Amino acid sequence: MRTRTRYIAALFIMAVLAGSARPGVAADGLIPITITTEFGEVEAVLDSAHAPVTVTNFLRYVDGGLYVGGVFHRAVTIKPDNQPNQTVKIEVIQAGINPALVDKGFPAVPLERTNKTGLSHKNGTISMARREPDTATSDFFICIGDQPSLDFGGKRNPDGQGFAAFGTVVKGMDIVKRIQAAPVDGQKLTSPVRIVKVVRRR
Repeated sequence: MRTRTRYIAALFIMAVLAGSARPGVAADGLIPITITTEFGEVEAVLDSAHAPVTVTNFLRYVDGGLYVGGVFHRAVTIKPDNQPNQTVKIEVIQAGINPALVDKGFPAVPLERTNKTGLSHKNGTISMARREPDTATSDFFICIGDQPSLDFGGKRNPDGQGFAAFGTVVKGMDIVKRIQAAPVDGQKLTSPVRIVKVVRRR
């Protein structure tokens, strides 16, 4: 427990230093980014003030260029055949880093629960995909519509711990919806949508 506490503290310091030392970080801790896909651009802001650990983790993948050649590979919709085994339905699209660079990824980070950050899963929210708590690495998802079942206490994940929201789309939800509407086999996009790059906006 002591080791984990030190690890979280170290990541928090990294986030603070990143916010103070790099251009493109507003006084309120919002960091603008652009996700360029083969369908078009999605502009977003990351909330380093409320989700410092998660934002620091995401930006090390961005700054390392690991999302270049990444893909949106999953689309979750409310169509009957998309989530047949789920009683709690959601709508999201999910992306990951370049598959060829998976071995260059970083260790998983602690889960920043929404009851601690004060953030929630609204339309356009960007959040980290995970299995168990503290397993998030590089995959992220974007919400289409409000998704309260993904917040702490929500029932989409049986453990009730929710997911780590850390940003929001400010422009390009039409691109997000176009990706969600692409053909799927189950929830897997049959033609994954390529990520050209993810960069900080200066």
